[in-house]
Amino acid sequence: MEMKKDIRNHVKLLDVAKASGFAVSTVSIVLNDAPLSQHVAASTRKHIREVALSLGYHPDAFARSLRRNRSRMIGVITYDLSDPFCISIIHGIEDHLQSQGYLPQFMDARSQRSLFETHLRMALERRAEGIIVIASWVFDENSILEDIKKNHVPVVVVGRDMTARNISSVLVDNDAGGYLALQHLHQLGHRKVAVILGPEEMFDSQPRWEGIQRYAGETKLRLNPSLICQLPSQVNPYSAYDNGITLTEALLAKGKDFSAILAFDDLTALGVIRGLNQSGLSVPGDCSVIGFDDVFPAAVSLPSLTTIRQSMLQIGETAAKCVMEALKAKEDRKDAPVQIHTFPPTLIARESTAINCDKPRPKSARTKP
Repeated sequence: MEMKKDIRNHVKLLDVAKASGFAVSTVSIVLNDAPLSQHVAASTRKHIREVALSLGYHPDAFARSLRRNRSRMIGVITYDLSDPFCISIIHGIEDHLQSQGYLPQFMDARSQRSLFETHLRMALERRAEGIIVIASWVFDENSILEDIKKNHVPVVVVGRDMTARNISSVLVDNDAGGYLALQHLHQLGHRKVAVILGPEEMFDSQPRWEGIQRYAGETKLRLNPSLICQLPSQVNPYSAYDNGITLTEALLAKGKDFSAILAFDDLTALGVIRGLNQSGLSVPGDCSVIGFDDVFPAAVSLPSLTTIRQSMLQIGETAAKCVMEALKAKEDRKDAPVQIHTFPPTLIARESTAINCDKPRPKSARTKP
């Protein structure tokens, strides 16, 4: 007779035991591949596994975590899952954690500080064994330090150097990235370069600007202050695209000559290209454009975008490895060393930059008679 299944609950060991005709202890030994399972007849093991498969049984990880006082879950808090920048980092985190038998619990703060704090509290309430934060301006280092330190939960921050606060960090060398971007334009013969800086509250804005200034100082390249502008605070990642259009229009309205625009990130750069095109200017024929990050749209845009690549997949994997190393140290009752991993950026030259032919920049189509 077919066993009537309780549709209100997941299939349990007891259900498999009843359906197979064996004791719960025997079923548990077999399905958990315990050492004692070798003493169970092969035909019995086969029968129990077939029954479990037919019922759709899966081990109860929650009950197991209660017994072992281990959740095997790592909280991953991102500032905005819709940002292309986060995707490859998330993939790197997920690949490594799953290879170690850990479940990444992704939480989206959607650029809201209050939501970030809510997710952090929920991760701690659900006994996350570690926390990875893909940081942005919504990252409140004081609250995260206070709560996490009290609970002795290992934490790694991606995108910001927090080692001074005894938190392991994984990030790209933003200073070197800014340097590379201006160097590329300068080596193509561009001497009149407009720069769009990141929002003031974004902590990677300043080091990128410092790298740009460092290269300019070394080569005695004068950066015209009237060609330097800054992105406003961003409501969401895609507002950078709209702001790129707006700031490009503002630069053109000044009537100052420039042959290249160095944008804070790729989405801003893509907005710059749209703004130039809407004004009747071609890229790179009339103006070269370079971005930062190398998110997926950069490679498939028209023209494809020259950019400074971050090793985002590797950054994610490294962040996950840092958490695992901290958990191992905790198990061994040792203090986990505070680590910093700074990855060098790479120039990816594509179609949006070209040699400057020193021809006068055409007027915006909007100003033509």
